[in-house]
Amino acid sequence: MPINIPKDLPAGELLRQEKIFVMDEDRARTQDIRPLNILILNLMPEKEKTELQLLRLLGNTPLQVNITFLRTSTYQSKNVSSYHLEHFYTVFDEVKSRRFDGMIITGAPVEKMDFEAVDYWDELKQIMDWTKTNVTSTLHICWGAQAALYYHYGIEKYELPEKCFGIFKHRLFLPMVKLVRGFDEVFNAPHSRYTDVARGAIENHPELQLVSISEEGSPFIVMDENGKNIMITGHLEYDATTLADEYVRDQQRGLGTALPKNYFPNNDANERPLHTWRSHSYLLFSNWLNYYVYQETPYQW
Repeated sequence: MPINIPKDLPAGELLRQEKIFVMDEDRARTQDIRPLNILILNLMPEKEKTELQLLRLLGNTPLQVNITFLRTSTYQSKNVSSYHLEHFYTVFDEVKSRRFDGMIITGAPVEKMDFEAVDYWDELKQIMDWTKTNVTSTLHICWGAQAALYYHYGIEKYELPEKCFGIFKHRLFLPMVKLVRGFDEVFNAPHSRYTDVARGAIENHPELQLVSISEEGSPFIVMDENGKNIMITGHLEYDATTLADEYVRDQQRGLGTALPKNYFPNNDANERPLHTWRSHSYLLFSNWLNYYVYQETPYQW
């Protein structure tokens, strides 16, 4: 089944070129079906790239999915046109009276800042509090995961000695959890972050499960017992070349970031990286939509 996205969204044409079934709002109105309503709070700087990455994964299930994009009203993004934001995004005041089957809160380039110092932190707290009653399951990614762990469970992040940057192996800590049904015991996932959360803090929290860890033992997939809050500390949604783009950006900014680990063939930045995490990306999003959204959400909110 298709994803229903805003009419004329630029990502729509790219998805169609990839043969992903896309339906715009006009056609969706004629479908006599109960679609899933998914809200995406996109905090990433390059919003159009993130839209395409997430929509590609959400469009790979038998379920019909309506997408609503959310932006912050307390901070104006500098990397996307005001037209794009005004035309394809809404703000919290316009959706807070609604209920959604699922929600995604993305990462954001503010990891080194204290949570309380982030411009839109108060707004994000209000949104995360609202999800307790108005969203069946929320998927938090990278900084969004750290923000959720801090706000909902009181778990602090800490700064790493150097950027965690590259493709890392992970293993399943709780392989019977439905979110990772079908996963290999060892799988790859991209990371791009300056901060982490302590494994012990997760394991000692009575409301949380540590589902997957990196080869170094760092938490990767964390969730509460019923899947209402799911936290992914990396970026399974990334394209094959996203880390390469970030590496070039960091070099242009003079940050001295090292080559992403385990990424470029032969550690040669001129060679095209391989997409070694694609199947697990699709599987995780499919499992989330099926087991924690579709199977759990009321037919009528």
